[in-house]
Amino acid sequence: MAGTKNHDYHILPPDIWPLLGAISALTMTSGGVFAMHGDPVGKYILLLGAAGVLITMYSWWSNVVKEAHAGDHTPVVQLHLRYGMILFIASEVMFFVGWFWAFFDFSLFPPPIELVDGAWQNLIGQAGADAIAQFPPKGIEVLDAFDLPLLNTLILLCSGTTVTWAHHCLIHGDRKGLKTGLWLTVLLGLLFTSIQAYEYAAAPFNFGENTYGSAFFMATGFHGFHVIIGTIFLIVCLRRAYAGHFTPRQHFGFEAAAWYWHFVDVVWLFLFICIYVWGGWGAPTH
Repeated sequence: MAGTKNHDYHILPPDIWPLLGAISALTMTSGGVFAMHGDPVGKYILLLGAAGVLITMYSWWSNVVKEAHAGDHTPVVQLHLRYGMILFIASEVMFFVGWFWAFFDFSLFPPPIELVDGAWQNLIGQAGADAIAQFPPKGIEVLDAFDLPLLNTLILLCSGTTVTWAHHCLIHGDRKGLKTGLWLTVLLGLLFTSIQAYEYAAAPFNFGENTYGSAFFMATGFHGFHVIIGTIFLIVCLRRAYAGHFTPRQHFGFEAAAWYWHFVDVVWLFLFICIYVWGGWGAPTH
């Protein structure tokens, strides 16, 4: 018969969400530009666009879940979804490469700045400036890598084991273990975020004062944002687990969340070693 499906691919029907998503993203970014230029209407445009993006994300992913339950996610489709997730994580890796690049550039070629009478002074062009160019800048007090950062490292490593345990339970049909593992992973993610928020509040330096503070907060802050996104991802998986959505043979949604969480873990290990330990080596600690 004409129109009979004789392949393993899923041909998507026409949908409004890609168009609405594009319009919402344009609205959000335009509102952000207006807001940063002092336009009083800019923040409302930004919020309107952000709301549109969130609605698009929820509705579009809901359709993907419905497609999975309808049997549209054949083994071939699942394979391509995995390829897509791998490429997305690869793009995120390159995103963090930029922050690491900036940090190492600042640390290997530090600008000659120094804290003088409570204010940061740029000593470029002054006599003897090359002799005091150091990183972290002279006068700054850094966070002790083996205090809260080490605790957060242990928390993330533990969360990696709990999400792996949940995956193992799912594959072997242990739904109670799946839920327990997800609960533990979500709680550990929330604990990590809470400790990082406290760490930021107690930090002896601020964002934008010097290159060290800017590089530190941008790298660790964006990682913290990814932890929040990953935690939300896992909460959605936990809700779906209670709804009985995942099976040992079809659970790409959970698999993608687990991959994302392991990516977050690995990035943190590099952040801890490079920024907290190596970046603060020899500097006074808080």
